[in-house]
Amino acid sequence: MKDLVVGKGAAATPTSTVTVQYYGVLYNNGKYFDSSWKRGMPAQFSLTRVVPGFTQGIGGTTGVAPMKVGGRRIIIVPAALGYGKAGSPPAVPANASLVFIVDLLKIG
Repeated sequence: MKDLVVGKGAAATPTSTVTVQYYGVLYNNGKYFDSSWKRGMPAQFSLTRVVPGFTQGIGGTTGVAPMKVGGRRIIIVPAALGYGKAGSPPAVPANASLVFIVDLLKIG
């Protein structure tokens, strides 16, 4: 994980409900698989209901500070913290590592 822009607002937690804009590609080939920007509207969800790598990347974990509102972060999610052996067909194959660019717009 790397902050491209450090936010100045409230910090997320692993149990926060967040509103984000994001773009996701497969790590091995850069192929697009999902994007709130492409859908034309932010996504809102609880960090308890997404893959662990996304929860940790936004909400923080040991050694990684949580994102703050207004921040932009690149998050590389290894397969074990993503969709694992099952993948998420048809867009995400089994054992795929993922890359996300995430803008944290709002908490709550």
